[in-house]
Amino acid sequence: MNVRLLPVLALFACSAAHAQQPVKSNDARIRYTGRVVFSDSAAQLSWSATSVKVNFKGTGLKAVLKDEKGINTYSVLVDGKFYLKLEPDSTKRIYTLADNLPAGEHQLELFRRTEWEHGKTWLYELQPDAQTTLLKAPPVAKHKIEFFGNSITCAYGVEDTTGQDRGTAPYENAYLSYATITARHFNADVHLTARSGIGIMVSWSSIIMPDIYDRADATDPDSRWDFSKYTPDLVVINLFQNDSWLVNLPDHPQFKARFNGKKPSEQQIVQAYVGFLKNIRRHYPKAHIICALGNMDITREGSPWPGYVKKAVVLLNDAKIYSHMFPYKNPPAILT
Repeated sequence: MNVRLLPVLALFACSAAHAQQPVKSNDARIRYTGRVVFSDSAAQLSWSATSVKVNFKGTGLKAVLKDEKGINTYSVLVDGKFYLKLEPDSTKRIYTLADNLPAGEHQLELFRRTEWEHGKTWLYELQPDAQTTLLKAPPVAKHKIEFFGNSITCAYGVEDTTGQDRGTAPYENAYLSYATITARHFNADVHLTARSGIGIMVSWSSIIMPDIYDRADATDPDSRWDFSKYTPDLVVINLFQNDSWLVNLPDHPQFKARFNGKKPSEQQIVQAYVGFLKNIRRHYPKAHIICALGNMDITREGSPWPGYVKKAVVLLNDAKIYSHMFPYKNPPAILT
């Protein structure tokens, strides 16, 4: 062997010895929050506010990711503070989540800002830096909340400062949703089972919440969520805003598809809400459930919809089901 190569080979061997092994997406040291679907090779992230958390000792961490459409956005938080905005593209590759951190113990969170309508993201593995070691997974929070909602819950257009209320991916940020702000206030884990434009009886698209509330993958009719994996102490339902608009639009295709040309009666509306509540109660027999409306025009003065919700709550006669109306904020009319 050429003796001049020995120092180079020794350096390479030393570097390889210190390289960290990739951490697969199903590793027990990774804590997921949200309806995550796992395959042999990756964790599929799709619902708003899906979170990936790890504790580690060291200075940096990378991830191998691929986005379905290349338009989703994520927040990376280090030690509870915003670190960077990540926009993975549709090519499977390595992304730096954090680097050059002070030596020591840190917690990193990868938080999905966008809703499932914008496509899936696959997390294949984490790659610790040479001097970084993953520690035991962060503990599950003492309290758990689940929100069923529409764009209000998804934080549609929350970062559009132009006043146009654009709901495309760059302007959506579930970290700023009232739902996730509430969860952080109470140090609770949170699931957002939500989609912009959705209703209980009718939506701006062909999917209504009763179609998808029990799916792990919202786009797959055969995908079923295992409700035993996450049992919330509190459920908040903030739906009906889109129904309240669409029941008055007889020429809309979804009105025609859902109502056969005839506007639903008050009794039909109340019973639709009762039916959805019964489904939620069946899966969560011990949870407290808040039936909320607002703060868009569904709670404006004279609106009948708060009355519909209150009647549904009374009909169920359940001591752990409540109604709460957020005051009408009088914002510009937008698609929720």
